[in-house]
Amino acid sequence: MSKSKIRKKIINLRKKKNYNNIKFPFSKIYKEIKNYNIKKKIIGGYYPVNFEIDILDFLKEMQFKNKQICLPAIRKNSEMDFYLWSFKNSLKLNKFGIPEPDRNKKVIPDIILVPLVAFDKNLNRIGYGAGYYDRYIEKFSNKKNIFKIGIAHSCQKINKVPINEFDKKLDLIITEKYTLK
Repeated sequence: MSKSKIRKKIINLRKKKNYNNIKFPFSKIYKEIKNYNIKKKIIGGYYPVNFEIDILDFLKEMQFKNKQICLPAIRKNSEMDFYLWSFKNSLKLNKFGIPEPDRNKKVIPDIILVPLVAFDKNLNRIGYGAGYYDRYIEKFSNKKNIFKIGIAHSCQKINKVPINEFDKKLDLIITEKYTLK
């Protein structure tokens, strides 16, 4: 099955799953972050859209625990950067209707919480097809060891993600039912 067909099918499944108001175990994410044991712990999040798992309460808790949080902002050349953000700051909608932070302080996160459409047992993911996260990970992986955590519903797992040389694996995928390492 092509990536575009997988996207369509899984986004519909994700939409149905979100209507059930399943409680996501954010304590799993925190436990993994503690296990990763980075000193600075700049956490790169995302603003949930299109029925992605809402991680805003988790980011708020991390900010309360004095962790720096950042969100991505896309650039014109199909790339993105992460910028420090606080819940005290406003957000602006980008061309896709996704809220982004002001572009004041660019950072490279220690940990990135990655939204995804589908994944497999080998920690491969399918996103929306534009390659923003893959390009970001490729660009900064030689400068910093970024820990990449995919956040998904268990129903988003498929047998095998069709991959190419540009696709980057995640380090971990956390669902409401299990964690893949």
